Formats: sequence, C-alpha cells, structure tokens
Amino acid sequence: MKPWIKRSLIGLFGASILVGGLTGCGHRHHGFGANMSAEETAQYRGKMIDRVASRLDLNADQKQRLTVLADKLQEQRIALMGQTKDPRADVKALLAGDKFDRTRAQALVTEKTTTLQSKSPEVIAALADFYDSLNPAQQQKVRDFMEHRGGWFHRG
Repeated sequence: MKPWIKRSLIGLFGASILVGGLTGCGHRHHGFGANMSAEETAQYRGKMIDRVASRLDLNADQKQRLTVLADKLQEQRIALMGQTKDPRADVKALLAGDKFDRTRAQALVTEKTTTLQSKSPEVIAALADFYDSLNPAQQQKVRDFMEHRGGWFHRG
C-alpha cells in the first residue's frame, strides 16, 4: 500500500476513534451535548483531551494540536446537527404520514453529505497535523489502540 494512502486511512480512522471515544463516553451523560450547557461541554471535552494526552504522553505542542483537532471535530458535529435541536424529530417526521417522505429524506442526506464534504478537509488537516507531530512510539500507541476492540474508553 502506498504510504500516503496508508497515512490517510490511519488519519481517518484516528478521527473516527477520537469522535467515537468522545461520543462513547457521552452515554454516561444521557444525551451528551444535547442537554449540556456550552460550559459543561467544554469542560467535558477538556477532560477527554487530558485523558488522551496522558495516555499518549503528549507534550504541549502535541496537546495543542489535539485541541485543534477536537475543535474541528466539534465544529463538524455542530454543522451536521444543523439548525435542529432534535435530529431524531427530523427522522420521525419522515415517517409521520402514511407515505415515507422520500424527498425530505434525500434533502437530509444531501445536507449532511454537503456538510461532511465541506468540513472534512479541515478535520483531515487537523488530524494529519496531530498524528504527524507524534513520535514513533506515540504513533504505535494509536495503532495499538485501533487494533484493540473497545480501546481506552471501553468500560465492559
């Protein structure tokens, strides 16, 4: 496999791990992000960054890059949520009538896809900056994390 493809795949999976870790731990809050104030969300995100930083033994520059990555992921998450406060209500509305609202469903998919396409380059760049700043031992810890089911945030 070509090195740039391998790095791109590792980067995308790393972003997925970070997002999965943040949302996976969010289940303890019964609706992480939805019912939390901006201050609570920032505090929780800070704890997660500190946790990842301690597991990888990050220096100040690396921790700053991780913070930028978390910021970009949060921006993408907010953009994906859009104007609605209850995304499930949008999906329920598709099923509200006697016929499935195909037009609205396609509009939702198009909206989310467009958001992903527009925000993903920033997320990928932030992830690449973070990953490239890691030393080989830290990169190996990330790869090892990806190999183990459940990873650092697994509780059961």
